[in-house]
Amino acid sequence: MADESTHTGGCLCGAVRYRVHGAPRDVVACHCSQCRRTSGHHAAMTSVPEDRLELITSDGLIWYRSSSTAERGFCSRCGSNLFWRPTGEQRVAITAGSLDAPTGLELIEHIFVADKSDYYEIKDGKPQKAAW
Repeated sequence: MADESTHTGGCLCGAVRYRVHGAPRDVVACHCSQCRRTSGHHAAMTSVPEDRLELITSDGLIWYRSSSTAERGFCSRCGSNLFWRPTGEQRVAITAGSLDAPTGLELIEHIFVADKSDYYEIKDGKPQKAAW
């Protein structure tokens, strides 16, 4: 790996802590209905190959199959939304807000904007895609 940096993060109560080896992808904001329902707004997600995510403490981690193509990782104790993992792929998306600061990451685009709710507008000038 060219980038040997590490990032850490976890849930609100500490029952799930993780370490990311190397630089994660910059942040993508997903406005799909599932991300909105699990986060209460849109979900800001980074992503890494699955083998670069190390679970330090996973006592509270549970996985919920949210569709036929993905599952979501939450803390069973405090309810923190932590991960999204597509079926059959070797990558995991991580909620950017669960990373310990400083992250060094930047929001780079918005996806599924056709599904966004009506109470807000996206005005940050970042690219917007109707779907993925």
